[in-house]
Amino acid sequence: MMADDHTDGHMAGFTLSKEDDAARAARIELESKGETGRPFNRAMQHGERVVKIRCGADIKPLPITWLWPGWVPAGKLTILAGAAGTGKTTLALALAAVLTAGGRWPDGTLCNGKGNVLIWSSEDVADDTLVPRLIASGADLARCHFIEGIAQDGESVPFDPSQDIPDLRRAAEAIGGVSLLLIDPIVSAVAGDMHRANDVRRSLQAVVDFADAHGCAVIGITHFAKGGAGKAPQDRVIGSQAFGALARMVLVTAKEEGSNRRVMARAKSNIAPDDGGVAYSLELVAIAGGIEATHAVWEGVIDGTAREILGDVEHDDTGDGGEKLDAEQFLRGLLAGGPLPTRQIKVDADGAGYSWATVRRAQKSLGILAVKGGMKEGWTWQL
Repeated sequence: MMADDHTDGHMAGFTLSKEDDAARAARIELESKGETGRPFNRAMQHGERVVKIRCGADIKPLPITWLWPGWVPAGKLTILAGAAGTGKTTLALALAAVLTAGGRWPDGTLCNGKGNVLIWSSEDVADDTLVPRLIASGADLARCHFIEGIAQDGESVPFDPSQDIPDLRRAAEAIGGVSLLLIDPIVSAVAGDMHRANDVRRSLQAVVDFADAHGCAVIGITHFAKGGAGKAPQDRVIGSQAFGALARMVLVTAKEEGSNRRVMARAKSNIAPDDGGVAYSLELVAIAGGIEATHAVWEGVIDGTAREILGDVEHDDTGDGGEKLDAEQFLRGLLAGGPLPTRQIKVDADGAGYSWATVRRAQKSLGILAVKGGMKEGWTWQL
């Protein structure tokens, strides 16, 4: 059954069936002849129609499953966004390497099981860019697979997620399942205008359904819109806000001016804490054959909201040197008696007239440690 066009697949809160392959083929053939099919009319249906309702008591609650606990959920879409030069692709490949070879995630947690990775990139070539970076990151290449198009009638045509997800499912099963799908950039999966919410939702729904059906994490890489510094990080993602709305997790990256240091932070999460980040840098190494490739080097976890973490590295602090020195003295005195919760430091700093960005720069200058407690304790700072 096809959904009415104006409902976008939904009617009064109830999901209707999507257009199947046969119906799509018939519609395309009609359109090619300059004809259109008759609009769907419920009066044309026969038999009794019953609204399907499911009782909550019959639903077994399930826990969220994770690829990288707290950061990349399995079976769901994650958006990885940032400005040019932050190494988003290299960062994503480093995460793929952890999954394929085992080891530890950027926050130090252990990868509980190895898995296969599917990579669909329309910007970088596998031979001279992606594979060398995977090798430099320590990936098991036997678990890394690349989508290179669709073979049809002896010819190769571009992969189109709006039509080719059923074929991708069969290909995924043939390689023994997939734990992670990388799409670089995620706008490649959008058929239509990436600034229109309906186009984005309609196109990405096939990707979201694939993730759910296979328990596969999807990381879609994208850019920040220009001139967005200082805005809420999730709102800086280029294109329609539907990208961030469809994703269960949005990760954002930024680069520190005049330094090789970069940061990644959680900007949005419906299923885990939505603060905290990790620092990393990019290093160039030589692999077999004298080929040079970049890889990510993890530099530990950092606390704060995404806005604070990005603001700490994106803004120049040369104009408030005196205020920063005062903030350093303030922090020394505040922490002289021992560690304090970050939320208490924020309250005291606000009362003393210091902006949080200035306090964060003073924290970095003094080398003050941020320590993560349990889920209820939160972060603490200590000299």
